[in-house]
Amino acid sequence: MMVGLMTIVAACEGTSTLSPSRSAESGIKEVPDSAWQKLSAKQIYFGHKSVGQNIVDGIQDVMKQHPQIKLKVRETNRAEDFSSPIFAHSPVGSNSNPASKMKAFADILDRGVGEKADIAFFKLCWIDILPHTDAEKVFTDYQNFMVRMKEKYPKTTFIHVTVPLTSNESGMKALFKKGKDFIKKLIGRPNVYDNVKRNELNEMLRRRYEGKEPFFDLARLEATLPGGKQASAGKDGKMGESLVPHYSDDGGHLNAQGRKIVAEHLLILLAQLAQ
Repeated sequence: MMVGLMTIVAACEGTSTLSPSRSAESGIKEVPDSAWQKLSAKQIYFGHKSVGQNIVDGIQDVMKQHPQIKLKVRETNRAEDFSSPIFAHSPVGSNSNPASKMKAFADILDRGVGEKADIAFFKLCWIDILPHTDAEKVFTDYQNFMVRMKEKYPKTTFIHVTVPLTSNESGMKALFKKGKDFIKKLIGRPNVYDNVKRNELNEMLRRRYEGKEPFFDLARLEATLPGGKQASAGKDGKMGESLVPHYSDDGGHLNAQGRKIVAEHLLILLAQLAQ
């Protein structure tokens, strides 16, 4: 399916990261059944918005093709639902407001999920990071926030996730499909398809967490073409990663192809962490 994409490798101190290697589908098949069994016994919480829902849908797609993966996927953030193994997920916070997503994630953990979850993670969305965003402040806030979460819930494994990207090509097509009146409404507003600040934030996240703590490079997966090459877009003479157009139908959300690729890699990471 995909050649030269990402697979999970062990990094220092028992943490995990992603590095270019072979296809995720091959990686899925190489995970021993015992690892999937261990994963199915875990209690996992994932906080997200719409791209996260795409990923959850992708997980269910992959599970249909690989019956050895047996996760109980359920939309919930109630602590009482963590009395048995579960892959729980739910929306967190408000779009365009990264702080609200951190707060919502913390509130869910503080209501009892944090005491029960073996693995917990949340993700920001592309709409949270716009051209006017202070990426360094968001990174600092996130870093301090995660320090507090790890201190408060030392038994929980937290995964750091890069911010998803948009595709300029697909984005412009989507805008023109909506018509001139819609485009006029956007004049003077931030270009949501501009990935500059997202790339800045993602580089900070990589430098801080990749190879050091559990890390899922969603953005890099979204920007990796079949064959392993990177999709990129330029601005002011600088090139940065962008979402592969074939992975999205609207320039921002993952379609069936994109969500399956991301889900395969996430499942491999979770299986590695479960061991």
